[in-house]
Amino acid sequence: MRLATYRAGKIFILYDADSLCDADRASQTAPPIPPRAFESAYWRDAGRVIGEAPGRGASLFLDASPFEEGAQWVLRPYRRGGLIARLGDTRYLWTGLERTRAFRECRLTAELFEQGLPVPRPVAARVTRQGLAYQAALITERIPGARALASLLQNDEADDRLLARVGATIRRFHDAGLDHVDLNARNLLVDPQHAVWLIDLDRCRLRLKGAWQAGNLARLERSLVKFEAPAAMAVIRAGYDAHSQASI
Repeated sequence: MRLATYRAGKIFILYDADSLCDADRASQTAPPIPPRAFESAYWRDAGRVIGEAPGRGASLFLDASPFEEGAQWVLRPYRRGGLIARLGDTRYLWTGLERTRAFRECRLTAELFEQGLPVPRPVAARVTRQGLAYQAALITERIPGARALASLLQNDEADDRLLARVGATIRRFHDAGLDHVDLNARNLLVDPQHAVWLIDLDRCRLRLKGAWQAGNLARLERSLVKFEAPAAMAVIRAGYDAHSQASI
């Protein structure tokens, strides 16, 4: 995957040049995706919002046919949670372009995608600088028909085979060094073929093995308790450990 950067004043766009740009368009001064495409109003006005995900960020599911024929994307604005959101839920301190949350997540997701790990393909990220602050949004490819593990658990649709696959998938990411700081049952998706995907890599990073791996699993366990499925963790851990043994 080849990521390229476009700048127009205080707007910066990092995008997948292989998918959004071709040889005829590479020399154009306009970006392959307009800055307004990172705003919900752009898609609502065009009648191309086909769904919405729950959560603080209010991610939108988009019909992206004008940019990629037959494609569906997910638009996720960056928003703060907790008490600090009262000071401004969409603005973050500017400390450099490559340190913005959107650029870091886009590059990390692209790196994992290139390794063949089950993450959505990153499409583009936009950062808009506003003095000492910035706002940002990320677009990724939507996984067709995928549902959150949380939903499957609440509807008694997650059997032991699937839960073991969840554990094995988490272990694959851990073996690659991914510290997922918000590992929970909503950030694990299952597609119609029962493949498991990991989403929302905001603030995540690659690290050497350490205590963070147990911390990830503990966070997931707390999430399962929240969704009234604490027993699922034992099966997930078994799948996690089994994948480790199979990798030796």
